[in-house]
Amino acid sequence: MKNYQSNQLRNVAVVAHGGSGKTSLVEAMLFNTGTLSRLGRVEDGTTTSDYHPEETARKMTIHTSLVPVEWNKTKVNLLDTPGFSDFIGEIKGSLRVADGALFVISAVDGVQVQHEVIWDMAGEMPKFVIINKMDRENANFDKVLDSLKEKFGANFVPLQIPIGAFNDFNSVVNIMDEKAYTGDGKGKEVAVPGDLADYLATYREAMIEAAAEGDDELTMKYLEGEELTPDEIRDGFRKSVALGKVVPVMACSAIKNIGVAQILDLIAEYFPAPKVEEGPMASLIFKTIADPYVGKMNFLRVFRGQLKTDAPVLNVKKEKLEKIGQMMYVRGKATVQTEVVPCGDLAVLVKLQDTGTGDTLADKDKPIELEGIEFPVPTLTTAVAPKSKNDEDKLGDALLKLTDEDPTVKVQKNTETKQTLLITMGEAQTQIMVDRLKKKYGVDVTLEEAKVPYRETIRKKVEVEGKHKKQSGGRGQFGHVWIRFEPSEEHFVFAEEVFGGAVPRNFFPAVEKGLREVLDEGVLAGFPVTGLKATLYDGSYHPVDSSEMAFKIASHLAFKKGCDQASPVLLEPIQNVEVTVPENFMGDIISDFNTKRGRVLGTEPMGKLVKIRAQVPLSEMYRYAIDLKSMTQGRGSFTMEFASYEEFSGREADMVVKKAKEEKEAAK
Repeated sequence: MKNYQSNQLRNVAVVAHGGSGKTSLVEAMLFNTGTLSRLGRVEDGTTTSDYHPEETARKMTIHTSLVPVEWNKTKVNLLDTPGFSDFIGEIKGSLRVADGALFVISAVDGVQVQHEVIWDMAGEMPKFVIINKMDRENANFDKVLDSLKEKFGANFVPLQIPIGAFNDFNSVVNIMDEKAYTGDGKGKEVAVPGDLADYLATYREAMIEAAAEGDDELTMKYLEGEELTPDEIRDGFRKSVALGKVVPVMACSAIKNIGVAQILDLIAEYFPAPKVEEGPMASLIFKTIADPYVGKMNFLRVFRGQLKTDAPVLNVKKEKLEKIGQMMYVRGKATVQTEVVPCGDLAVLVKLQDTGTGDTLADKDKPIELEGIEFPVPTLTTAVAPKSKNDEDKLGDALLKLTDEDPTVKVQKNTETKQTLLITMGEAQTQIMVDRLKKKYGVDVTLEEAKVPYRETIRKKVEVEGKHKKQSGGRGQFGHVWIRFEPSEEHFVFAEEVFGGAVPRNFFPAVEKGLREVLDEGVLAGFPVTGLKATLYDGSYHPVDSSEMAFKIASHLAFKKGCDQASPVLLEPIQNVEVTVPENFMGDIISDFNTKRGRVLGTEPMGKLVKIRAQVPLSEMYRYAIDLKSMTQGRGSFTMEFASYEEFSGREADMVVKKAKEEKEAAK
């Protein structure tokens, strides 16, 4: 694969709702450029871009694949992205390095949830729309076009329209050239059917009007009634696309390869080229994978200058020097080595030591840090446990590699519950991570429900005695304390008010240490105790038999007795939660929080969306990612962070205590 000048490059994020035919469209584009001798099929697991084992097994895109095609002296870097919400992070990375988004929409199903989510995510960047599956029963180009206008309110202007639909679909019309093409591939140029004359004229006028909006001089000329030349229309339309003033719409059947070659023509002609930035080299890593054969692979875009092999570069974020060794262009899993990557192009670096997704690699003498990638925060929490001791030894390293590959996966070790927590974007991603642990890293795990880190505290002041006495034969043991326990705003406070040497000062540390040793196991259900002040105020000792150990044991006894008498109570962690949803879902969200023992603190309008702030028990939030997706059809998002611990009582608290005691008994 040769190097192209920046103005010959097109970086295209191909995005869609799952099942819209996005990967089939990329495959047809590859076939038309002569790269493939036959079309692969998603159903058969034979497409170029869905080459990972989990993708072929599930017949769905999970990873973004970089698939460049060469067409009309142009290199089109297609980024085939996942169509399911669990893998939205892959789309985030692709949009950051693309110069526009190509939305693939089914002519049967129309605009779906993921289209709406990605549309908002894409912001003001240039967009194209492909209405695919025109060969299917109930395909309706005009209906989908109307729904696009209704949903998004943008200036959608067809550049290519279908002739017929379902069994009658085998041709498309290029509105710019007023030419029709029939058959697959490039097809055969044919006359535009007469019954489409008015239809074509309407869309052509809309296209010319959109072209005029791209340039002030053309706008004046158009408003004054002068006719625009073909070159002026093309140039103006290209500018309007780049400015986001118009969204071109095209039609095709990817699976039958009808209209796809014409779409490639239009992408090469009207999709914006990368903006060339002058100055020293700077590039951004937008994806990282660990290939079992090649090793660590970092996908990047060069935003400034050009990247060369053997050039030392600086990882600006981590302040680490990296040596660029092997550098390659990829097409799915196929690779071709290159010595230089020009400004605007996408490539892959192999075996970098300290570099990961979101990092900037720049000229070491004149470094500049590029804007990174704002990945969504994972919210579905599940505990993972190794199936064997051998797996336990390997689990930590394997989980670390998973998080290196995917910024939307987090791993936490909860020291209170003794669980390893896997936090993902959804159930599908969780299951894929489990499969990847086994197949890629040889670690077999089971999934468990994440435990809530409850705590215990006391509600009243008590004074109790702790006495440890063992004086039968040989040197004895004697420790005797009186301790006042009372609630405290702090986690744990130790004080002493001993008078007259009832307990020698040198035993005070042993008493405190003894109390701290048993704080991790309360009397109610064995959860850690917090909010406790313990004051040693009296006791006694034996000049021979007293020891630090004896006083530690005495303090243990006092702790158990004191907590038991001081009205112990459970505390549960409460989260600050912010949910962002379309306004029409607000009532459902608030009602659901009420069933979760939550408190709604307020709402904030955000255009078409609303942000709902609430405080909700953590026990109700571990699976909230699934609940929210169900309530909003995937249109909602949320974040949460720890707020405080609050008293937890009633039937549900009693059930927690009962379960904890049963688990403790079973573990004996």
